[in-house]
Amino acid sequence: MLRFLTAGESHGQALVTIVEGVPAGLAIDFDAVTRELRRRQGGYGRGRRMAIESDRAEPLSGIRHGVSTGAPIALVIPNKDWENWQRTMYVEAEAPAAASGADRPAVTRPRPGHADLAGAVKYEHDDIRNVLERASARETAARVAVGAIARQMLRQLGTDIVSHVFTIGSASLGDPLTVTYEAIRGMAADSPLHCVDAATEQRMIAEIDRARDAGDTMGGAFEVVAHDVPPGLGSYVQWDRKLDGRLAQALMSIPAIKAVGIGRGPAVASIPGSKVHDEILPGSAPRVVGVARPTNNAGGLEGGVTNGEDLRISGYMKPIATLMKPLRSVDLATMEVSPAAVERSDVCAVPAAAVVAEAMVAIVLADAAIEKFGGDTMRELAGGWKAFADRTSARFRR
Repeated sequence: MLRFLTAGESHGQALVTIVEGVPAGLAIDFDAVTRELRRRQGGYGRGRRMAIESDRAEPLSGIRHGVSTGAPIALVIPNKDWENWQRTMYVEAEAPAAASGADRPAVTRPRPGHADLAGAVKYEHDDIRNVLERASARETAARVAVGAIARQMLRQLGTDIVSHVFTIGSASLGDPLTVTYEAIRGMAADSPLHCVDAATEQRMIAEIDRARDAGDTMGGAFEVVAHDVPPGLGSYVQWDRKLDGRLAQALMSIPAIKAVGIGRGPAVASIPGSKVHDEILPGSAPRVVGVARPTNNAGGLEGGVTNGEDLRISGYMKPIATLMKPLRSVDLATMEVSPAAVERSDVCAVPAAAVVAEAMVAIVLADAAIEKFGGDTMRELAGGWKAFADRTSARFRR
């Protein structure tokens, strides 16, 4: 229904994406798209690359006079750093005479924890740069641009998406489910790590500083909260239509994400059912599903279907694979023990990963909304949602 492809390398000319399935009639705010791209570049612990790039998505097709036409939308995000990499990343058989930048040697020492070795084996590359340039998290800038468009679609249905960081290394906020959507939405945009608790955030910063001083990296965890999600998205009738499965795959596709939780997540394995399942009581607030849920341990999803509560999904990010004090590896050109290659990188990118996760959640929810409410235009989509909401609200009136 709503799908996209990306292309481009970390130090190539640009990132490119084609988005298919955006209904006609969506007024797209590209300043809002740029703001999302800038959010992805922020966060304490980012590297020098973020000071070089100033990401902006340039629309090429599928939009006329600021409004989607229903045709595929093509976007390009130029890489400003391309001017320093032309002699290394040229696409022609030989470097153009005017190419700039250094002519860098082949990369032959794979980094533990990265796609370097597995990619070189799969595609039979001698130069690992062919792997790392595409496997780089730089590709996620294109996803954030697509997610920004999906987010604008969802706002037509009343849905908003936010995120917060709750763990960096050993510094943790504790139970993320105690953090309300309103508290996350109320955080300052320039919060260093986008943690709702200032004291915890300072402990997180100290963890990152210690890792930087040691030539190491640091991972962590974040939670994405989607507020006012339409109930009834997804399905329980087939495995590949379950929304929790689709969301988990979307987040697991983000580089360095090693685990995903819905609602209370892995903790449900050690809690009795009486403390896990969310009771259903008569509701008083004017809601689409007119019942009250005193808790939201399910994270807004039951049986692969949204139930009207806030959607809460957490992601767990491993430390970045590039270390300034590299681990042991093997030089594939000589098969001798050698330190792993060192590429320009971050110490910690958990807040950035949370922004990418917001984008992926927006894309999955927008796709599910089109699937549920149908239509080739935003007017049809919004009308389908309103008709469903009116019918459902009427069913739950006492």
